[in-house]
Amino acid sequence: MRLRLFILCVLGLAVWWGVTRPSPPPNISEGVGQVEQGAYVFDAAGCASCHMAPDSDDRQALGGGKAFKTPFGTFLAPNISSHETFGIGGWSFASFAGSVRHGVSPEGKHYFPVFPYTSYQNMTDQDLRDLWAYMQTLPAVEAPNEPHQIALPFSIRRNVGVWKWINMPSHRSDIPEHGDYLVNALGHCAECHTPRNAIGGMRTDQWLQGGPNPSGPGKIPGITGATLDWSAEDIAEYLRSGFTPDYDVAGGEMVDVIANTSRLTDEDRLAIGRYLKGIK
Repeated sequence: MRLRLFILCVLGLAVWWGVTRPSPPPNISEGVGQVEQGAYVFDAAGCASCHMAPDSDDRQALGGGKAFKTPFGTFLAPNISSHETFGIGGWSFASFAGSVRHGVSPEGKHYFPVFPYTSYQNMTDQDLRDLWAYMQTLPAVEAPNEPHQIALPFSIRRNVGVWKWINMPSHRSDIPEHGDYLVNALGHCAECHTPRNAIGGMRTDQWLQGGPNPSGPGKIPGITGATLDWSAEDIAEYLRSGFTPDYDVAGGEMVDVIANTSRLTDEDRLAIGRYLKGIK
C-alpha cells in the first residue's frame, strides 16, 4: 500500500513538473523597429499606467512600484526602464518578446498573470519590434524591484504553468479588425472588464461584460454593445476627454487608461468604439 502511494506521488510530481515547466518562447527575428511607432504602441498598450512610479507623472520613468491588490495577494509592478541592473537594459529582444508575449522571464521562469501577457500574446511581431526600439530610448531608473506580497501556494511560480494550461486563451495570429486588435491585444481591456473564475482566469463566456472589482469594492462595468448604452462616437469621445455622454468624468483606474487613449488618433478611438458596439 505504501509503495503504491509512493509511486502515485512520484507520478503526480512528474506530471506537475512537466505541466508547470515554462516552454521556451518561439524565436522572433529582431528585424528593424521604428521608435516613433513604438511610442504609439507604448501608449496603446498602457505601459506607463502600470510601470511609472506611483508618486510620479513622468510617463517615461518606468521604475515600477505600483501596487495591484488581488484576491491572491498584492503584486508590485517591476522596473522596466533601461537600467541594466534593476530594469530591462541588459535584455535581448528575444527576452523582451518572450516576456511580453508568453509571460516567461529571461531566466526561464513564469511571470504572474497580473502582467497581461494573455492579451499581449496577440501583438504583431512588428509592434513588438517597434515597442522594443522605443523602450531602449527611455531613461534608466535606479529603483530596485520590490517583492510581491503573496502567500503560499500562490507565490510558487511553477504553479503558474497550471494556470496557463487551464486559463490562457489561444494565440490569435491574425486579427483583421483594427478595433478588435486595439481592444483585445494592445489595450487588453478584457483584463479588467471580463469577470474572473475562482483561480483568476477570465470568463471567456462573459467577455467584456463587466464584473466585481478584484481590487476592492464596487463593480467594473460591461463595455459591449449589449451592456453599454453609448454610441461608438460617445465611446471615442470618452477615450479622448474622459467625459461621458452625461457630462460625468472618468474616475479610478480609467483616469490612467484615458491618459493613454487620449494620445491615440481619432480614427483609432472610433475603431475601438465601433468594435465594442458590435459585440452583442
